[in-house]
Amino acid sequence: MKKYIKIIIAVIGVFGAVILFSSLDTKVEGQIVGDQAVVAFNDAYRIAMPPIPDEVYFCNEIVPQDQWEVRERLEREMLSNTYWQSNTVLLLKRSGRYFPIIEKILEEEGVPQDFKYLAVAESGLTQAVSPAGARGMWQFMKSTGSAYDLKINGEIDERYHIEKATRSACTYLKKAKDHLGSWTLAAAAYNRGLPGVKRDLANQKVDSYYALYLNRETSRYVFRILAYKLIMGNPQAYGFYIHENEYYTPVETKSVEVDSTIASLAEYAQLHNTDYKTVKLLNPWLRSTRLTVKEGQTYTIQIPE
Repeated sequence: MKKYIKIIIAVIGVFGAVILFSSLDTKVEGQIVGDQAVVAFNDAYRIAMPPIPDEVYFCNEIVPQDQWEVRERLEREMLSNTYWQSNTVLLLKRSGRYFPIIEKILEEEGVPQDFKYLAVAESGLTQAVSPAGARGMWQFMKSTGSAYDLKINGEIDERYHIEKATRSACTYLKKAKDHLGSWTLAAAAYNRGLPGVKRDLANQKVDSYYALYLNRETSRYVFRILAYKLIMGNPQAYGFYIHENEYYTPVETKSVEVDSTIASLAEYAQLHNTDYKTVKLLNPWLRSTRLTVKEGQTYTIQIPE
């Protein structure tokens, strides 16, 4: 009798399995699976190569896409940044706050607007700190920042001062352009260093960034800037729909001239009807809890309007 019961249970189990697995081709708890899932997924989500214009320029200098490896390097950065959607959305949102500041200074300094995307490549428009010690939105090393008129000490680090650091970056880029003859090479020099690019050009007997055999970081660098230019310059073409009111906007502040030492930034903040955190966020170049002002010196601090 037990033998027949086991046989019956086995038969029921086989039929049950057939019914279960056949049902997976239709619905399980209301979800379509099997071949229908593929169709549904493809209808909702399509992965494609991001469009790239036939002609791409950096600072009015054409990118030679007819060279196969140039085209492939550009495609790599386009894919990386189009499909890293969360990061690109954040970059777009931050651009609303910081691009107006950067664009104004680039225009005043006579530097092409395409260089605002260099700041994106360097720091993601944040006050970043690199493993090598580069700091701020333009990622100056301490020695380079000091050489380009940025004050750096225990209380102040102007690498975090967006306006001053942007002007110092412009000075560097114009110098590199004068030495190297092109804005594209100047951009490469911002990553590789001016002496390094000059040495590479001389050793390899070429005069173009696109003809250089470079280390991996510098070989990707200009293409990363180009990808940001294409995507952030026309986000909807790459599937990014950020409503105008979703961009971060510049913070309204007023400038206060300081010509004497501030012993406590927290107390200073209270005197101006704000708090320590806000003062630090609006003035990231203030690196201490105090600000020593020597005779004859003045600093400008931003406080909420």
